[in-house]
Amino acid sequence: MATHAVAQTRPSDSRVLKGRDLITIGIFTAIYFVIQFATMLLGGLHPALWVFMPVLDGLLAGVPFMLMCAKVQKPGAVVIMGLIVALIYFVTGMFTPLILGMMAGACVLAEAVRALARWKGFAGNALAYAVFGFGMCGSPLPIWVFHDSFMAQISAQGMSVEYCATLDALASAPVLVAMLAGTFVAGLAGAAIARVLFKKHFEKAGLV
Repeated sequence: MATHAVAQTRPSDSRVLKGRDLITIGIFTAIYFVIQFATMLLGGLHPALWVFMPVLDGLLAGVPFMLMCAKVQKPGAVVIMGLIVALIYFVTGMFTPLILGMMAGACVLAEAVRALARWKGFAGNALAYAVFGFGMCGSPLPIWVFHDSFMAQISAQGMSVEYCATLDALASAPVLVAMLAGTFVAGLAGAAIARVLFKKHFEKAGLV
C-alpha cells in the first residue's frame, strides 16, 4: 500500500519546480537576455534593425530557450523566464505597458503550448518558442499603435532626422505583418538551429 501511494504522488511531484530547476531557469534566462539585449543595441545602427529586432531574437536566442525547456520539463519555466526578462527591463528603464502586455500574453500562450505537448518533444517546445518571441514585439509596436506621440518622443530624445524619417517610412501595415510573421518563422528556425547544436554538442556534454 505504501509503495502504491508513493507511486501515485510521483507524477504530480515531478511537475513541481525545485530549487535546481529555478537555478537552471535563471542561468538560461541570463544567456537569453544577453543575446536579446545585443540585438536591441543593433537597433541603434539602423531603424530596420530595431523594427525587426524580434526576428533577430527568434533566430539567435533559440539555444538558451530550448535548452532550458529540455532540462526543465515542467510548467511555469517559460513564465518565470519572461518575468525575469520583464523585471530586468523594468529596472533598466526600458519597460512599457505594451511590452508587459505582449510579454504576459506570449508567456501564457507558450506555457499552454508546452502543456498540450506535455512539456516534452521538439515540436511542442519549438512552437512554444515561436509564440514566446511575440513578447518582444511590444518593443517596436508603438510606431504603429502610438505613431504620432512615439515619433515626437524619439525626436525629442535626440534621434537624428534621418533615423526618424526612415523609421516613419517603416511604419506601414506590410512591415508590421512582415515583423510579426518573421518573428514566428524565425522562432521556428531558431529552435531548429538549437536542435542541431543539441545533437552535435550538447548531447556529447551530457547536458540534455
